[in-house]
Amino acid sequence: MREDDGLDRPGAGKAPLNRSLERGLEILRAFRAGTEYLGNGDISERTGLSKSTISRLTQTLIHSGMLVYDGQRSAYRLAPATLCLGNAMYNSSSLIQRAAPLMREAAHALRVNVGLAAADRDEMIYLESIRLSRKNTPRTVQTGQRVPMEFTSLGRAYLATIPTQKQQALLGLFKARRCDARWEGLAAEIAEADESIRLRGYCAASWQAEVVAISTPLGIRNYQDHILNISVSTPQPIEAVVAQYAAPLLALADKIRASLDAA
Repeated sequence: MREDDGLDRPGAGKAPLNRSLERGLEILRAFRAGTEYLGNGDISERTGLSKSTISRLTQTLIHSGMLVYDGQRSAYRLAPATLCLGNAMYNSSSLIQRAAPLMREAAHALRVNVGLAAADRDEMIYLESIRLSRKNTPRTVQTGQRVPMEFTSLGRAYLATIPTQKQQALLGLFKARRCDARWEGLAAEIAEADESIRLRGYCAASWQAEVVAISTPLGIRNYQDHILNISVSTPQPIEAVVAQYAAPLLALADKIRASLDAA
């Protein structure tokens, strides 16, 4: 998402923002799994920043040890130091450390995939992903991987928990990406998920062929944007998967909350 998307940022309105720092972080955000090198043009396209701004800020990021420049490619790649940030976040999170053993236990007992994700702007990021579904899924979801917010049960569960103003801003962004006919059906699915969260505490979605996922918000203080899910690879309809796994998902969420409270 570009820097002018209009969505609130943590701390927005509470203190002046350092624009250079914010733009430098936008450059780091431009790097995604599967693409090792990005040139100035690639970064400009992904961030909305001018090439002159990128040239200036990348020099600082190189000097700080966050980026490496390859002269032959005229492109940048993330420096090893950036991996330390993710590792520090993962290994210092009390929620992940408490949740992971319980998630692994549930995945083994039920032979399902269990994931924990958190919101980042208009996407969800997997913080932990344990893949034990009986049938191979079309792709392997790994820790740190991003998935769309509007299509997934993870994202829709998150949308159901946030203030109306923030939710409407995100819905407006999703709508702008597609024609009215496509948006009408998607909006109906998101609204249905919102109601399911309110009434039942979970929602379900199948945005990939023969993959069904059920998600529930953890609702833990300081982790309000964290969502738990169970997914399976199956030709069964969503209703059958919900009937089998909704209760275990809610029970797992309760165990995680209790474990964190005990800590």
